[in-house]
Amino acid sequence: MIRPVMICLLGILCTSLNSQSAFGQSCGATPVAVQILGSGGPRLNPTRASSSYLLWLDGHARILIDMGGGAQHRFGESQAKLEDLWMVGISHLHPDHVSDLPAFLWSSREVRTDPLKIFGPTGNDAAPDFATFLNRLFDEKTGAFPVMGSALGGTYGGGGVRPDIGRVVTGSVRLDIGVIDAAKAAPSLVLQREGTTVTAQGIPHGNMPTLAYRVQTGNVSVVFSSDQNGTDPKFVEFAKGANVLIMHLAVAPGADVPLHATPAVVGRIAQEAGVGQLILSHIGLFDIDEAVADLRKYYSGPLIIGADLQCTPVQ
Repeated sequence: MIRPVMICLLGILCTSLNSQSAFGQSCGATPVAVQILGSGGPRLNPTRASSSYLLWLDGHARILIDMGGGAQHRFGESQAKLEDLWMVGISHLHPDHVSDLPAFLWSSREVRTDPLKIFGPTGNDAAPDFATFLNRLFDEKTGAFPVMGSALGGTYGGGGVRPDIGRVVTGSVRLDIGVIDAAKAAPSLVLQREGTTVTAQGIPHGNMPTLAYRVQTGNVSVVFSSDQNGTDPKFVEFAKGANVLIMHLAVAPGADVPLHATPAVVGRIAQEAGVGQLILSHIGLFDIDEAVADLRKYYSGPLIIGADLQCTPVQ
C-alpha cells in the first residue's frame, strides 16, 4: 500500500497527494520550475528513485543536479531532452547521487552534438576528485566503461550512423568537466548563461566532499542542498532568501549520525535562511509525520514533501 504524501502550504493547509499523482504534473507551464526526479535515499524504496533534480526554464530542462539510481528512467518519464541541458551538477560521489550517470550518458551522442558541461567536487581520502572519477569510468583504455571513451575525447565505442548528420556516433557526448573546490570558504561560480547564474558551496557531509548548488535566474533563486549534517553556518548564508530550498530529510528525529541533519536541524536552517518555500526530499524510511512535526518546531513557512516527478513553480 502506497502511503499518501502530504503537501503543506503556509503551515496551515495540508492536502493529500499520492506519489503516483505527481506523474501527471507538467513542468512547462511556468517560466521557472523545479522537478524532483528522485526523492528517495540510498535504501531500496518501491516508490522513490534516488536523488536527482531538474530545473526547467521557459519549458526547457536546463540544469540537472545529481543522477542517482532510477533517475535515468525518471528523466525519460519527465519528457525532458538531454540536448536541452546547459549543465549537470553532481553534489558528491556516494552511489545514490551518481550511479545512473553512465546509463544517462550512454548513446547520448545520438541526440546531442554539443559538449555537455558537468561539474563535481574536489577529492580527499574518502573520494577522488570529480575528473579522476570520470576518468576511472570512461577512459577508453583503463576505464570501467571503455566503450564510452568519447565522453573524455576518445574515439572507441559502439554506435551507428545519425541520419541527420550522416556520420557514425559513438558512446557518450563529450563532457566539459569542471571540478569545484568543496573546501573553499566562499561560493564558487559555476555557470553564467542567458541571465542565469549557478554557484556552488561546500557543505559538511561526514568526510565526503559535497557541494550545494544555487541557481539565480531573473529575480528568483533555487538552492539544492544535497546531503549535509547542517553544522556549517555558511550554508545558511548561501541559502539566504532563496525562493525555493530543497533539503534532504534522510534521518528520523533524534538520530545521531555525522552525515545527515535531523528534521529539527533542517527546520532551523530553513527558518534562519528565510526561504520562500522548503521542499523535502531524499526521504528516509521512517515516520514522515513525526519527522515533519519535529521540523515544524523550528520552521513555520511553506512546506512541500517531495515525490518523484513532482513539479513546483518558482516565483
